[in-house]
Amino acid sequence: MARKILIEKAITNAEAKSVLEKVKDEELGEFQRRTLDYTRRFSKLPADKASKLVEQLSSDLQLERNDAIQIVNTLPQTIEELRAVLTVKGRFVSTEQLNGILQIMKRYV
Repeated sequence: MARKILIEKAITNAEAKSVLEKVKDEELGEFQRRTLDYTRRFSKLPADKASKLVEQLSSDLQLERNDAIQIVNTLPQTIEELRAVLTVKGRFVSTEQLNGILQIMKRYV
């Protein structure tokens, strides 16, 4: 059965896992089965917590949604790990902002 795209939105691994688990196994294509396997292995939070954390990081700290998703998908534990996730784009993030991110993350982990 062909599926129609209703909306396109970046989501966390945990949210992707939740979506894919709602589909019957026989309806999943090879790519979807591999994605589901990946998300089962590497999702670090339940989908509802992951979504709330993304929203809080985006709204409270004005992070771009894609950056917040990367943070939630990897859940860095230290400022150095967090800086590595955020400096991929080559922009500077202050230590104060990094500490704020870690403090918010501690509420969800």
